[in-house]
Amino acid sequence: MSARYDYSEWDGTQDFLDLDPDELLAGLTEDLLAGGDLDDALRRLLRSGMRTADGEQIDGLRDILEQLRRRREEMLAEGDPDGRMAELNAQLDEIEAEEREAIDELVDEAHSSGDDRRSEVTDDVATERRMALDLQPDDPGGRIQSLQHYDFVSSEAREKFEELVEELRREMADTFFEGATDALSSMTPEAMARMRDAYDALNQMLEQRERGDDLHPSFEEFMAEYGDMFPGNPETLDELLEQLAERMAAAQAVWNSMSPAQQAQLRNLMEAVLEDMDLRWQVDRLAQNLQRAVPGAGWGRAYEFEGQGPMSISRATDLATQLGQLEGIEDMLQSASSPAALGEIDLDQVRNHMGEDAARSLDRLAKLTKSLADAGLIEQHGGRTELTPRGVRRLGQKALADLFGQINKDRIGDHSAVVTGSGHDREETTKAYEYGDPLNLHLSTTVHNAVRRGGSGIPVRLSPEDFEVIETEQLARSATVLLVDLSMSMPMRDNFVPAKRMAMALQTLISSKFPRDYLGIVGFSEVAREIKPEELPTAMWDYVYGTNLQHALALARRMLAHQHGTKQIIVVTDGEPTAHITDAGIPEFNYPPIPETLHRTMAEVVRCTRGGIIINCFALDLQRTHYPFVEQIARVNGGRTFYTTPDALGGYVLVDFLKHRRVLRPAG
Repeated sequence: MSARYDYSEWDGTQDFLDLDPDELLAGLTEDLLAGGDLDDALRRLLRSGMRTADGEQIDGLRDILEQLRRRREEMLAEGDPDGRMAELNAQLDEIEAEEREAIDELVDEAHSSGDDRRSEVTDDVATERRMALDLQPDDPGGRIQSLQHYDFVSSEAREKFEELVEELRREMADTFFEGATDALSSMTPEAMARMRDAYDALNQMLEQRERGDDLHPSFEEFMAEYGDMFPGNPETLDELLEQLAERMAAAQAVWNSMSPAQQAQLRNLMEAVLEDMDLRWQVDRLAQNLQRAVPGAGWGRAYEFEGQGPMSISRATDLATQLGQLEGIEDMLQSASSPAALGEIDLDQVRNHMGEDAARSLDRLAKLTKSLADAGLIEQHGGRTELTPRGVRRLGQKALADLFGQINKDRIGDHSAVVTGSGHDREETTKAYEYGDPLNLHLSTTVHNAVRRGGSGIPVRLSPEDFEVIETEQLARSATVLLVDLSMSMPMRDNFVPAKRMAMALQTLISSKFPRDYLGIVGFSEVAREIKPEELPTAMWDYVYGTNLQHALALARRMLAHQHGTKQIIVVTDGEPTAHITDAGIPEFNYPPIPETLHRTMAEVVRCTRGGIIINCFALDLQRTHYPFVEQIARVNGGRTFYTTPDALGGYVLVDFLKHRRVLRPAG
C-alpha cells in the first residue's frame, strides 16, 4: 500500500522539526576548536545562530535581540497617549459647537415667532446654557463632569456626548481589564454594577488569602459567576492574579510615563467616566492588593511613547503590556548562558510580537543541547558539557571529509599497497598456488582448471597444480607521531585551528582505515605533552613562550620505541626551536634561539634518525624567521620539508601520509 501524505499551511501549531545533530555539531566545530570549551562554543552558537545544510537561517540571540529592539521602537512610535487628551478636547469642542448652534437656532426661532414672552424665556435659557458652556474647565475630565450635569438643548449633541462617555467607560474598563467589556453588552449602570461586584469579590479573595483565611467566594465560585469577564481562562487563582497584575502594571506604566499635569487630567477623566465612585474605589483597592500579591509584575516601569498621532489609554496599556512582555523576553535572552535556559521563554509571546521566524529560531536554539545529548554526542559532567567518544569521532569524520573535499581525489586513491602477499584484505585477482601460500582457494577458477586438464564428467578430480588462490593485499604497519606546535604564535597567526583540524582528520583516517597503524599526538610549546585522541577537540594552545621541539622529538621517540613497522614523525610548526630541556630537567626559553637550543634539538634529530624514524616537517609562516631549521632537519634525517599555508596544511599532510606510507614484503 502506498503512503499518503497530507500537507497544510503553517498555522503556528505544528511542532518544529528537530535539527540534525550532525549539523549542530558542525556548527559548533569552529568555535570549539578555537576555544577548546564546548560550553563556550554553545554560547557562541546561541549568540550568532547558524545556517543549516538546506540553507535555512537560524537566527542567534544577537539577531533576535536586535529584532526585539526594533519591535519595541515601532510600538513606542505608534502614537502618544497625551494626544488622546487633545483628541477628547476636539471631540468635546465639536459637541459644544453643535450645542451652541442649537441654542442660537432656538433663540432665532423664538424671536421670529413674534411672542415676546417666549423670546424672553428663551433668551434667559440661552444665557444660562451659554454661561454653563463658557465656565467649563479646560481639561477633558472636568468638561465631561460638567456636561454630565448639563441639560442639552440639542438632542444630537446629547446623543454624541453619551456615546462618547460610553466609549470612554469601555476604554477605561479595558485599560485595567483587557477584554472585560466584551462580556458586557453596554456600559449601562447595571453593567457597571456587575463589574463593581466582580472587583469587590476579587478584592475580598485577595485580602482573605493575605490574612490566611479561607476564600469566600472560592475561586471556582468566582469564575462561575464572573469568568466571562476574564478572557484569559485562568485555571487557578495564581494564574488569574498574574494576568490581572500584568495588565494593571501596564496601566501603571502608562501612568508613570505621564507628567504630573497629565496624570491629574487622566485622574479627572477617570472620575468623570467612572462616575460610580464605589467602582473607582474598587479599582484603586484592587491595584494595591495586586501590588502586594504579585510584587514582581513590573509596577515601576515607564515608557516614553514618541508617536505623532493620538492613542487611547487602553491602546497605550495594550502596548505597555506587550512592552513588558518584550522586556521579560529580553531579560531572559540576555541572561541565557545555555540553550536549556531558553526553554522558559513563552514562544507564543515571541510569535505574537516578533513573528514566526523568531519563534522558530528560539525553539531550535532551545533544543540544541537536548538534540546533541539525545544523539549521544555530548553529555554533562560536573555541571560542564563535554563531548562523548561518539561526538569526538563525528568531529574527526567531519574534519576528514572536509579535507578530502578540498583535495583532488584522483591524487589520493584508497591507500592500497603496491605489492601483494599474505595479508588479510582480499584482492579481485588470483594466482597459481605456491608452496607457503595461505590456502585461500578461488573455487570456481580451481574447478575450471581441473575440468580443462581432466576433461568433462564427474567426479571432478583436483590436483595441486589446479589450485588457484586469491591474492591478498599485503599491509605493512605504520607508526606515526604527530607533533603539533601549541606556542602562542600559532593562534596569533591563525595557524592553531587548521593544525587541530588536520590532527583530528589524520587520527580519524588512521583509526578507521588503518586500525593496525599507530598514531600518537604530542603538543609542544615550552614543554611537550602527549594528547589523547579524545582530548583533541578541546586541546588548547599554551599561554607561555617557547617552541620546545627538542622535548617533543624526545617524547615522540620514546612513544615509537616499542612500535613496529615504518616509523615517522610529522612536525607542524610555525617557528624555530626557542626552548629546550636543561640537564636539570628545567625548560629554558630564549629568543632568538641560542646555539645550545639548536644543538640539543639537532641531537634529538640524530637519535631519531639512528632509530630509523623519518621526520617530515610542515612549516607554516616560516618566511617570518631567519633560521630555516626545518631544512637542516631534512638534510640530517632524510625526511621532507613542506612550506605551506594554514588552508592547505590538512591536504598536504593527508596526501603525503597516504602516498608515502611504507609497504614492506615480509622476509623469506
